[in-house]
Amino acid sequence: MRNAPTILHLDMDAFFAQAEQASKPSLRGKAVVVGGLGPRGVVATASYEARVFGVHSAMPMAQARRRAPNAAYLVPRFAFYRSISEQVMGLLRALSPLVEPLSLDEAFVDLDAGGAAWDSESARLAGIRLRADIQAVTGLTGSVGLASCKMLAKIASEQAKPDGLVLIAPGTERALLGPLPVRTLPGVGPATGDHLRRAGILTIDEIAEAGEDELVRLLGKAHGHALYAMALARDDRPVVAEREAKSVSVEDTYDVDIHDRIRVELEVQRLADRCVRRLREAGLSGRTIVLKVRRYDFSTLTRSETLRGPTDDPAVVREAAARLLESVDTTGGVRLLGVGVSGLADFTQEDLFAQAAEERVVGPEEEVAAEPVGEVPVPVERQWRPGHDVRHAELGHGWVQGSGLGRVTVRFETPESEPGRVRTFRTDDPALEPADPLPLVRRRPDDDGGAAAGAPHPEVKSSERQPSEVQPSEEAQPSEAESGNSA
Repeated sequence: MRNAPTILHLDMDAFFAQAEQASKPSLRGKAVVVGGLGPRGVVATASYEARVFGVHSAMPMAQARRRAPNAAYLVPRFAFYRSISEQVMGLLRALSPLVEPLSLDEAFVDLDAGGAAWDSESARLAGIRLRADIQAVTGLTGSVGLASCKMLAKIASEQAKPDGLVLIAPGTERALLGPLPVRTLPGVGPATGDHLRRAGILTIDEIAEAGEDELVRLLGKAHGHALYAMALARDDRPVVAEREAKSVSVEDTYDVDIHDRIRVELEVQRLADRCVRRLREAGLSGRTIVLKVRRYDFSTLTRSETLRGPTDDPAVVREAAARLLESVDTTGGVRLLGVGVSGLADFTQEDLFAQAAEERVVGPEEEVAAEPVGEVPVPVERQWRPGHDVRHAELGHGWVQGSGLGRVTVRFETPESEPGRVRTFRTDDPALEPADPLPLVRRRPDDDGGAAAGAPHPEVKSSERQPSEVQPSEEAQPSEAESGNSA
């Protein structure tokens, strides 16, 4: 534990939903839900306006629609969110060489390592500057927690939500933690929380009072020791600049259970190719191929196979996934499939190509289909996904509000415009085409990319919410954290 609150935790506020509101003027101040829109989709992020109706991350989308039927429901734009995340992470790395990203919208920063802070006042000022810089560069808000350890900094940022800063002063940690519910502590999920509740332990103070031996008896040695240390505000974990990815995986949930075994096999091959593309984009390879199958009754099976060495060959991954599928009974239907690669490395072993069968099935990326003789190809209807960007030859930039029955509805507006007008077109209208997202903050010709983190800010605007130092007498429940990838 440090004697100064120089560990900073940043959590962007309802990140995906806030980014959508910022890019679409007609949605500002309104309920927005981002996630999978199919019958089995789940909520990735809900704006604070949607949370008023009880919508939250990881909730089934069908339930969210019942609770907030008038909200805007949008498909995620991950490339857009990633571009904003890179801007934010750049500002964090300007503060310190020790930045530990947890997801696109969340990270720890060791301010002391970069000389950005050394005591409570310098840490508070660094947090104020960071929030101002993030808003200047991205147009979005984030909440900041400052404390002497990672656990407390994360708790502080949750208490600061939305759009605030909370500093936990040294010496007040135990008094702050005491009245909070046990679920506040990292690693205490629903199952552990219920186990502690049945033992009469509801608050963090009661965890400390129960004693280490009792917690070990209830939860086991490792979990019991760790939980007791956290209840006493002990957390010596360092901020780690590079968090190595342990695996790369992709998965799809299907709106209707797949019963056809051939279709299941084709889906596994497609997922294997997508997984390899992600591996290559990250410059990685892996030794262990993992198949995940969730069946019609929600039972989930995983199978894995470890190769002689790391590979990023799509044929090798496809064939390993196919072998793993042979051992899985898909009778009754499949609702989810996933393919992953673990045991990652940044090199490949050339002789792994020999693992592919000499007469292997040609994959989707290699197959050249012959033109059917005498048949006219049927044109595929273009897909317009709610929330995604489009451009019309005459009307300019807009975004898809919805589509169906051969029609697509578009609202024409930009991040800097007033709420725009709505028009409906045929889905095959040649004047309408997909477009890239527009930046949320326009760069001026003389702009060097935005405010520089650590640059002097002589004053804080009077409209800015002032940070607070949490005192022992204050009770502040942490707000719901964004799920991961989060939001």
